[in-house]
Parts: sequence; structure tokens; C-alpha cells
Amino acid sequence: MIRAISYLQSSLRPLRSRSYTAQASSALREEVKLSVYRDDEYADVDWDKLGFGLTPADYMYEMKCSKDGEFREGELRPFGNIQLSPSSGVLNYGQGIYEGTKAYRKEDGKILLFRPEQNATRLKHGAERMLMPSPSVDQFIDAIKQTVLANKRWIPPPGKGSLYVRPLLIGSGPILGLGAAPEYTFLVYASPVRNYFKEGTAALNLYVEEEYVRAAPGGAGGVKSITNYAPVLKALTRAKDRGFSDVLYLDSIYKKYLEEASSCNIFIVKGKKISTPATKGTILKGITRKSVMEIATDQGYQVEERAVPVDELMEADEVFCTGTAVGVAPVGSVTYQSQRKEFKTGNDSVCEELQKILVSIQTGFMEDKKGWVTEIH
Repeated sequence: MIRAISYLQSSLRPLRSRSYTAQASSALREEVKLSVYRDDEYADVDWDKLGFGLTPADYMYEMKCSKDGEFREGELRPFGNIQLSPSSGVLNYGQGIYEGTKAYRKEDGKILLFRPEQNATRLKHGAERMLMPSPSVDQFIDAIKQTVLANKRWIPPPGKGSLYVRPLLIGSGPILGLGAAPEYTFLVYASPVRNYFKEGTAALNLYVEEEYVRAAPGGAGGVKSITNYAPVLKALTRAKDRGFSDVLYLDSIYKKYLEEASSCNIFIVKGKKISTPATKGTILKGITRKSVMEIATDQGYQVEERAVPVDELMEADEVFCTGTAVGVAPVGSVTYQSQRKEFKTGNDSVCEELQKILVSIQTGFMEDKKGWVTEIH
């Protein structure tokens, strides 16, 4: 194992200073395949103990925009720290957004990506809101592919997890007065992961937060801005200290309509009707959310995007969360104003049905009739 890893690393050294573009020559790509992707050897990881902590893979991707705001070149480099000016836009004014996607390994060793073009499109939308230039869809997908293939040995065996891929766009240039940064950096790194919540696949226990809000109309709640996440930590930590899995936020105006949890979208089930809060600028347009809605419609459910009162949540048959990190996670209970309501989970639940279909498509066990899965090699 050590000898093989040493060989892989030594063979990659000439590539560390080499630039890549989405239109790289076939000869260069063949060289990359021979040196980086020559076998399917696994990294030295106890896959059965894998959680959602950072286990850095070998390589990351970096690309900077030129002075005219266009991203033109990128490169693979060993995972490690980056240099930033103390006055960089991301450090001083929070000018940064990120994405999250996953790579899966099939039984036959083939590697699958799930709807990466959706992540690319959402990044561009977020970049516009944060006044940032962004890579093209093709550049984004090419960077994801390169990062995944360079870190292929970190993709868990089938059924043991996935390779979580984190694209990150930041204002890396120095700026003192409030304004857009003069330079931007696009990074992609990866880590093998399994279950997001410590409960694993067990049902979640949510707490409805009434003091703090996650986002307000006109803000940046509808994009994956880095500024959305630090403000939820206080309420989230307080809830976890009391034994809850996550916080469920209400709207900032009336404090009566569901928004989303700290890091995932929320759905409620009543009979054959599935409802989820409409995305009108304060709620992230989750890609897993979108996929689950389409799957549910195909299965004969009536799916609605609308304002969902918290009182209606407390009368639901089932509740579940969706997100790239969490997948489709069942909610076992919700506590609101000291009232705890338990919901159906497990066998024959709507959540389990939708989760099985989604995972089967993502991992190649079910025929992909929607064009959602991209095979890379």
C-alpha cells in the first residue's frame, strides 16, 4: 500500500505546476490518466468508521480569474493551505460562496457524479448575487472531474459512503474600503464522508427556533454564501446541547412559516401530499430537494411548493430533510413551544421510499432515465 501510494505521489510531481483548461489537449489528458488514474487502489481508511469529518484527499484544484474577470487556467495541486492577504475580500467582507456535490463508486469500479451542472448553475447565480465573477459551467464541471479522478483512491467502496466535493469561490484579492475584491480564486477540494448527522441513519430530532432567524427577504439566504452559516452556529449549538439534531428556522417576518434547517431543506407529508417551503429568496434551492420533488411526483405524490405554517408541520404524518450532505433524512420528532410531536419513520415510510430511489440513481443501481448521472473515467 505504502509503495503504491509513494509511486502515485511521485508520478504526480511533474503535474503540480502544470496548468489545465477545459479545452486541454487529448495528449495532456492521456498523460494525466496514465499518471494519476492508473489503478483503483483504496486509501488507508477505515471505511466503517467514516463520518462527516474532514479527511483531506490528496489533491485539490485551484483557478484564479484574470484581471478582466475571466477564469482561464487552473491546476491540480497537493491539498494544503492557501495564501491570502489579511485584507482579502473574503476575510474582511465575507465575499465567498461554496457548493457541495458527491462522487460515488459503483460495484464495477466506475465513478459517478450526480447533477454537477446544477451545482455549476447555482454557483453562477450565487456569484451574481455576491458581485463575483464565476467559472463557466464547463470549467466548473471540468474542475470537479479532475479533482475526483485525482483523488479516486479516496472514494469509498460501494455502500460505505461517498467522496464529498467542495467547490469554493472567494474574493482573494486585497481590498480595504467596502467593495468587490480585485481578484478571485476558485478552489475544489474533497473528503470521503458517510453520514452527516451523528445519529447516522436514525431519525432526527428537530427544534423549532423562535429567537433567531436564518435569513430575511432581500438578503442572501437563497444562495450558498459563506455568510449564511456562521450566524446559525449559536442556535444550532444551543439545540445540540439540549439533545436535538438540528434547528428548524421560521420566517423572519411572521415567525410562523417554515424556512429550512441549518444545512438542509424540510418536507412534510400528509397522506399523498408532500409540501415544502417555496424558495423565494430566503431558502436555498437545494439540488437534492429538486430531485426528490421530481421523484415524488413520478411516484404519484402531489408535491407542493408553498408557505407551510409551523402549525401544519405539527399535524403532519411524516417529516424529512434533504440536502447533498444529509441525503434524504427522516425526522422522528419536532419540538415547538415545548410541544414534542413524533412522526412516522422506517419501513413503508414515504421518506424511505424516496431515499431508496434517489440513492439507487446516484450509485448506479437503478437506470438513470433522467440524465442526472455523469460517469467519469
